[in-house]
Amino acid sequence: MRPTLVAAVAGAVLLAGAAVAVADGFQGGKAVTAVSGTFGATTASRVTQRTCMTSAGKTIVVSEGTFTGTASGPAELTGNTTVRAHSTINTTDNIGVVNATLKIDVSSGRDTVAQLTGVFNGGQVAGLAVGHAGGGQLVANVSGGFSATGGFAAGTKIGGGTAGGSAVELTPAGCKSAKTITNKSEARGEVTANGSGTITVAGLTCTVPTSLQGKVATIALHSRAEIHCRLVNGVNTLTSVGKRDGD
Repeated sequence: MRPTLVAAVAGAVLLAGAAVAVADGFQGGKAVTAVSGTFGATTASRVTQRTCMTSAGKTIVVSEGTFTGTASGPAELTGNTTVRAHSTINTTDNIGVVNATLKIDVSSGRDTVAQLTGVFNGGQVAGLAVGHAGGGQLVANVSGGFSATGGFAAGTKIGGGTAGGSAVELTPAGCKSAKTITNKSEARGEVTANGSGTITVAGLTCTVPTSLQGKVATIALHSRAEIHCRLVNGVNTLTSVGKRDGD
């Protein structure tokens, strides 16, 4: 096998892993919606193939072709479909890599277009498609039958569940970061209660966290103290305490 062809196969396999990392970066600040559909693209045109034999006796077929058909699902996944595919397949072991551009001509709005990278095994391809659909981004697991000369079989899944993986659309959501409301309080004066996990000074009662229980235990009832508290998950919680001897 020529070195350039070895490099092409290795590069395509690495790309299949890289696509997952690219998808992960889409999620910040977006609304995520599950979608699913199917497509088929079996009408072939302009199919070309090149064949070589490796030193290990494996036959490698590199194919390119354009395939057309239809897709169905939600509006952004419904319409006439064109797939331009490039595959590198070890036909001896029936495994390989498929890279394709999937285009769906939707009835209105921007057409859906995604780049697919998948692993071919025994007549089936499974991989990840990343592109745009429905005014947002599309990240979709794709699975179904594939032939280098016949294209993608009818019923090839775009998402559709755990067997072939899911698909999502990411659209602008106008999300705002949740704000933590912090209410603070403080009091100076007589300690009127100190026990059962709380302390009360000048009418202010605060729950004592574990980190301050030892210090609070040294403050006698009816002595004078200063406490600072903060509202944490709806509970007025002690943040600092000190004796006020001599006030």
